[in-house]
Amino acid sequence: MRRHELSDEEWNHIKDILPAPKYFGRPPSDTRMVLNGMLWIMRTGAPWRDVPEWFGPWETVYDRFNRWSKDGTLDRVVGLLQTLMQSQGRIDWNLFCIDGSVIRASRAAAGARKKTAVP
Repeated sequence: MRRHELSDEEWNHIKDILPAPKYFGRPPSDTRMVLNGMLWIMRTGAPWRDVPEWFGPWETVYDRFNRWSKDGTLDRVVGLLQTLMQSQGRIDWNLFCIDGSVIRASRAAAGARKKTAVP
């Protein structure tokens, strides 16, 4: 097991709520390895095209991430893990929060026109 991959115990907790891959021809990539590719991206911040090849084609990792984000699969995984950790007393809900701060971007970041010298 590499540093960014799920352990057998972690995989066993979530494998039953992940949808079976849909395919029409070539056998699908291993769901566990695709999920490990997603985790690698989230932990490293690298572009999708830089997913190491042992996780499968980057397009597959990206497509399943998109599909699972839209259909609520990833939300169900988070909910399951939160329930599991809550039952073990490993979540302090008084400390659990989402940062909602707002940071204003500069005008240039918002697409403002550049100032040019008038001839």
